[in-house]
Amino acid sequence: MMIQQFQLRLLLVCLVGTVGVFGGMPLAAQEMLLPSQGLCAHRGAMSTYPENTLPAFQEAIRLGAEMIEFDVQLSKDGALIIIHDAAVDRTTNGSGQVADLTLDQIRRLDAGSWKGPEFAGLQVPVLEEVLDIMPRDIWLNVHIKGGEEVGRRVAELVIATDRVHQSVLAVESAARRGAKQVLPDILICNMERQSGGWDYVNSTIEMGADFIQLRGDVDPIFAEYAAKLKDHSVRVNYFGTDDPEVVCRLWDMGIDFPLVNDISGLRR
Repeated sequence: MMIQQFQLRLLLVCLVGTVGVFGGMPLAAQEMLLPSQGLCAHRGAMSTYPENTLPAFQEAIRLGAEMIEFDVQLSKDGALIIIHDAAVDRTTNGSGQVADLTLDQIRRLDAGSWKGPEFAGLQVPVLEEVLDIMPRDIWLNVHIKGGEEVGRRVAELVIATDRVHQSVLAVESAARRGAKQVLPDILICNMERQSGGWDYVNSTIEMGADFIQLRGDVDPIFAEYAAKLKDHSVRVNYFGTDDPEVVCRLWDMGIDFPLVNDISGLRR
């Protein structure tokens, strides 16, 4: 019964996410109709594809993710690199800190073989490439790794590529300052998880953030958090689960977008 309920909810979410696409509305209006609830593909379809690579994002798109999360940090020469770890060691055949490597050095690395031989030769992408393949009617959860400079650079590119309406910058304080210097109204997800609980909820509201990301054990108090946050027009993400029963509980509590690693399994 719970699995059937989950599948029905996914169908409804997909319908909500596509309202207006076939309605004869102008393209600009269609682009603004973003999903109100659904699944966030954490680093793309990372359970079946190498995380934070273009094929992982393309698979998440194919599976109908309502939000896609990816990580951005700066290379030595200032390129906006899509990679989670501070070092390239885990997800490529190279070694060293991202901040100590140039874009050319990073591009020579194999970012796919660690996941399977069928992915050999995949490159670490840059933000421009990722934005280029993304649909315009889903949320982009851009997790910024770094301070003011990378926050500023990401905001500039989001504006230049006309992705302001759908891009949510998941940031701590320094990156938030950098992004807001470029565009005061850019969408922000508060990632300052130092205290958690009501302190975290209240500080998110006070700073005027647009999203918050909860984490940890799913607790009934999440529903209280979500209710107060919604009163202040703050959307709620959660990291993370691949359990369909937990996803349904989160939706019932008012959480908008659970981050999942196995979107492939959840869509089956």
